[in-house]
Amino acid sequence: MDARLMHTMLEVDEHHWWYRGRRAIIAGELERFELPSPARVLDAGCGSGRTLLELARFGEVYGLELNEEAAAVARARGDFAIHIGRVEELPFPDGTFDLTTCLDVIEHTPNDVAALAELRRVSRPGARLLMTVPAYQSLWSRHDVANHHYRRYSRRTLTAAAQAAGWRLERITSFNSVLLAPAAIVRLLERNLHPGSNYVTDLHLGRRRLNRILEQPLRAEARWLSAGHTLPAGLSLLAVMRNPELVAPPLPAPVGATAGGV
Repeated sequence: MDARLMHTMLEVDEHHWWYRGRRAIIAGELERFELPSPARVLDAGCGSGRTLLELARFGEVYGLELNEEAAAVARARGDFAIHIGRVEELPFPDGTFDLTTCLDVIEHTPNDVAALAELRRVSRPGARLLMTVPAYQSLWSRHDVANHHYRRYSRRTLTAAAQAAGWRLERITSFNSVLLAPAAIVRLLERNLHPGSNYVTDLHLGRRRLNRILEQPLRAEARWLSAGHTLPAGLSLLAVMRNPELVAPPLPAPVGATAGGV
């Protein structure tokens, strides 16, 4: 991510409507999971660590972050084990976690299948991965370039990457639907009418009242999605995946036994 954008994110992620709304959606999804108590949880690409506070109620929480400055902010939030590293090279043993969140991260990786396979490696059999990604490659813009994205996703491409890494897809839905049309118009106009101009982030708080207003559609979506429904379109995709359970091999037949018995 561009250094200026990282600084901005660290400044606003507590109160910005997008982060608050996404946290509401993630919280609603997590409520639907059955987890062991206590669970071991990883937030892969934890940024400033704000999501770690939401995950702490489930048990022992770990964070992984590539950016040293963001990791320092995450460590200051509480007694969390924050590791520096890449999603493609996780510093954890096989089968460590009961739940992993990976929120707007794998679009930053050159090989998303490798990243998803590594996330699966550190997941226990039956463990879940909850992830979000930006949607629609057709909306590629300076926003994606500044954020060092490699791609945006459709349901098909995200499902294909997950299955190639060995995950079993349980649920996929769009979100941030209300702003899809205006955001698409703005990004397409910027791309076609002002292709050479400098990117200016829209990641700022602005007026408190406007920030609260923009958050409300995401909170309404959180209520809808938490009931198990889905949304057909939106600027982002949310997926829930499961690491398949190990299947025990059949017991060998007793010596001298036949298919029809003794």
